[in-house]
Amino acid sequence: MNLYRQAIALFGFALPIILCLVVIGGAVMTKSKIQTSFEAKRSQFKGFRQNKLQALALEAEINNKREHFAQWESLLARETASSVTSTLRKIEDSLPSKEFQLTEQETPTARGGFAAASAQQSAQVRLGFRATYRSMQRALLELETRMPQLQLQELRMDPSSSSNSLNFRITYTAWEQ
Repeated sequence: MNLYRQAIALFGFALPIILCLVVIGGAVMTKSKIQTSFEAKRSQFKGFRQNKLQALALEAEINNKREHFAQWESLLARETASSVTSTLRKIEDSLPSKEFQLTEQETPTARGGFAAASAQQSAQVRLGFRATYRSMQRALLELETRMPQLQLQELRMDPSSSSNSLNFRITYTAWEQ
């Protein structure tokens, strides 16, 4: 009878309990792996969704600025000297002739200033004016607003000997395509 009890205890109680513990342990480990994988995929999905929202916002911003980019492209496509001349004529027409006069305009062929250190194509524009300080401020503001590709390189200001105005010598670097 002792043999029967031992076999019953072994195969009736111990082995089923060990087998249940192995199954439960395997289920717990599998659940842990699945939960870890789920959390990783959830964080990846949140990152993907956030990146997608940022990309859509950036695309909307670019679409809003598309006309500005087209305007920039057209500004950069035009020849610098002629566009500076035409812009200065428009500015000259809007200011009093006694307060603002273009005295010199030159476009040197040699690269200099900022452009010498850059691979970007550019041109230099040297301008001379006789103007009052206020008119010159307004003219430069208007010029740089209409032609944002101009970068001020040098500005010299001297008193004029013949009138109460100032003599300005201005050098711009004009970035081109």
